[in-house]
Order: sequence, then C-alpha cells, then structure tokens
Amino acid sequence: MPGTRAGGLKARDKNLANDPGFYARIGAKGGRNGRTGGFAANPELARVAGAKGGRISKRKKAAEAVES
Repeated sequence: MPGTRAGGLKARDKNLANDPGFYARIGAKGGRNGRTGGFAANPELARVAGAKGGRISKRKKAAEAVES
C-alpha cells in the first residue's frame, strides 16, 4: 500500500507495466467472490418482507411520536 499519492501512482505504473490487465483481473476476482444474492436477487420478495416488518414494527408512527 502506498504511503503517498506519488507512491501510489508509481505502484500503478509498475502494476500496469508488468500486467496490462492487472486491475481488470483483480476486479473480476472481487466480482466472482461477491455474495450479494438474497433480496437483491428477488425485489418482489424484498417488498413483501419489508411490508411484513413494517407492520410488526415497535416504533411509533410519526404523528404519535410528536403528540407524546
């Protein structure tokens, strides 16, 4: 990890000189390693689950909170 901007630029230049696809390769590794399925994969399920959570919320409604 570089300590300064100038050091970071030198590291970038060296990485690209050794392997022109360096940043594309490490970015692809990160993308394959992602685990963001869940609700992101099914927006309709997220909507239904959020509605259920909202109905059972312990928080007061905005109007009730102001009056209290």
